[in-house]
Amino acid sequence: MANKREKIGILCSGRGSNMESIQKAVASGQIKADIAVVIADKPEAKALEKAAAVGIPSVAVDRKAYAEREDFERALIKALDEEGVTLVVLAGFMRLLSPLFVGHYRGRILNIHPSLLPSFGGAHAHRDVLDYGVKVSGCTIHFVDEGMDSGAIILQASVPVLDGDTEDTLAARVLEQEHILYPRAIELYVDGRLEVEGRQVKIK
Repeated sequence: MANKREKIGILCSGRGSNMESIQKAVASGQIKADIAVVIADKPEAKALEKAAAVGIPSVAVDRKAYAEREDFERALIKALDEEGVTLVVLAGFMRLLSPLFVGHYRGRILNIHPSLLPSFGGAHAHRDVLDYGVKVSGCTIHFVDEGMDSGAIILQASVPVLDGDTEDTLAARVLEQEHILYPRAIELYVDGRLEVEGRQVKIK
């Protein structure tokens, strides 16, 4: 009997470009799973329009409607669980998740970050990379834990930092790699090829 297909819930805050790359990988059969829902924490997020345009259920869970973070996260959990989500994918979701949310989906939340973690975590990675003067940056796919950008690393890709780079030019170069790397990491998870031992993620 075939294994039950994973149901992916994608959380976004903005334009949804990584969501689009994941959707295309699902449509092509690279990722053998279904996108059950796309949720944004801002009703105006372009990701919702893009998801709806390709027939994916899209839901706004407006952070501003909740006084407490945990009430907001309970609403997220409810929306995800109602769609039977088994894997949560953060794609430009600009919220730090609490132990309440992380505990509910432990080991089943992936995130992408636009630097080579553990260097330059946080919300301003490209600015921090340029300010520090490093010569190489990139992106990281990792499991989510209770910390900020601190979970076990699944995959990384590097790009050169060029003389004259701005945050926008560096971000564009990194984004090209993000659109390749994130679908690949989700593919590995869905195919059961990731083995986590402490901080080490091994690909079987």
